[in-house]
Amino acid sequence: MLKRIRVQQLVLGMHIDGFCAPWMDHPFWRNHFVLNDPKDIERILASSVQEIWIDTSKGLDVPPGVEPLAQTTSAEAIAHEILQAEAPARDIAPTTAAEEYARASRICVKSKQAVMAMFDAARMGEAVDTELAAHMVQEISDSVLRNPDAMISLARLKTADNYTYMHSVAVCALMVSLALQLQLDPEQTKIAGMGGLLHDLGKAMTPTEVLNKPAKLTDAEFTIIKAHPVQGYDMLVNDPGLDKMVLDIVLHHHEKTDGTGYPDGLAGEAISMFARMGAICDVYDAITSDRPYKKGWDPSEAMRKMAGWTTGHLDAKVFQSFVKSVGIYPTGSLVRLASGRIGVVTAQNPRALLKPVVKAFFSTKSDMRIPPVLVNLAAPDSKEKIIAREDPQVWKFPDLNPLWSGFEPSSW
Repeated sequence: MLKRIRVQQLVLGMHIDGFCAPWMDHPFWRNHFVLNDPKDIERILASSVQEIWIDTSKGLDVPPGVEPLAQTTSAEAIAHEILQAEAPARDIAPTTAAEEYARASRICVKSKQAVMAMFDAARMGEAVDTELAAHMVQEISDSVLRNPDAMISLARLKTADNYTYMHSVAVCALMVSLALQLQLDPEQTKIAGMGGLLHDLGKAMTPTEVLNKPAKLTDAEFTIIKAHPVQGYDMLVNDPGLDKMVLDIVLHHHEKTDGTGYPDGLAGEAISMFARMGAICDVYDAITSDRPYKKGWDPSEAMRKMAGWTTGHLDAKVFQSFVKSVGIYPTGSLVRLASGRIGVVTAQNPRALLKPVVKAFFSTKSDMRIPPVLVNLAAPDSKEKIIAREDPQVWKFPDLNPLWSGFEPSSW
């Protein structure tokens, strides 16, 4: 029996089957679990959640004489009520990147925990919680709608240790941003986000020593890696709630337009638009992230390199839209200004891709740090412009990430 109760009625041993609140408003990354820790009850009571569904067939019931707020035998009734509770809570009003960073950071933390749980379930042969994945995609999408700079830039910050999980979050955000740039409808945007979030699920079956090897892979090891699209597809193919295009992204995000990709060697228009989107977002996040065997490229350098891959690897038209969604000088890029100052890009100007907002913090004329100052290159009175990309590995500024985001990868 499913019962809705007040959070004050919770006791250890109850099986929670859903929070009557948006996913980001309750303190857990999951919606279905048994309460075994007193601290979990304390976390719920300290949150804004007022009511919860419990499943008495999987855990303790309310004590005799205590009346629940509602009861049902229908899981569909719970799903409907929770969705109804979440709908009014959606907030997509525009924000500045600085305002969105704090909200996006919470989404990153919670999403990483959820992705880790999905990978663990896949390793144990259990069904992946795609309902949980849908919650994550919604929260990530809302953040991108509020301000695209924050989420797609912040999710790029990751350590080598959490790369696999945060990569899924980052590619989801990039896919949503690209879908919006391509003017896809809400359902197609959700498909793109789900595909991005689940695209690497097959890597749950890849041996850790291969996945995190700090050196070039042997041919045999690369063969193991190349199995992950099919493995991910096989894990998800029987889920009735997943759109076939989500499965297509999972299976074909490593295909190349010249037919040299894997697993099926598809070429040109034989690769779906969603899979071509997935290939671009996957590559961008991979090459801009620190890995066990290499430092990530500066975002603007990555865009320059990727532009050269549109002749045989990436779809040129989709890549053009990707550039518009991320920027020619993506947030986090290190640049040199005409004045001789060096700064880091903190936000984009969508109508002027060559004129982002830059935080200048170093003078090449005096060869010393200066008080950081924001320079909007698109402002009518601005006399500044970007004259060159700069290599972070040459300058080695220790606080480059906090300068533009306020966060370090270890935050996740």
